[in-house]
Amino acid sequence: MTRTTYDFGNGEVPAHRHVNPDGSLGGWVADTATVSPTAWVSNTARVFGNARVSDNAKVFGDAEVFGNAEVFGDATVSGNAKVFGTAWVSGNAKVFGNAKVFGDAEVFGNARVSDNAK
Repeated sequence: MTRTTYDFGNGEVPAHRHVNPDGSLGGWVADTATVSPTAWVSNTARVFGNARVSDNAKVFGDAEVFGNAEVFGDATVSGNAKVFGTAWVSGNAKVFGNAKVFGDAEVFGNARVSDNAK
């Protein structure tokens, strides 16, 4: 088995491309991160660190989920948005544009975080 690496910005780390539920090749996921087979990661999105993306969550565009962040339920992170730290996004929440959700933040229900919000 060939070992694959990817540079998420701090040097090469073991990583793989996620396979989306429809069989399409998704974005890069560090081997230390977890993405459920039912979750979507678009081919330019990235999940790394100890982040978790599960259930029917979607990470699209150039979005990044990293650190110890979690995205789950039917939540969507898209555009250039970043979710990191110990933050989590769940339910039907959407984080998009250039928004950043971080620290101990919790975004849930039908909440929307967009544009340049932090």
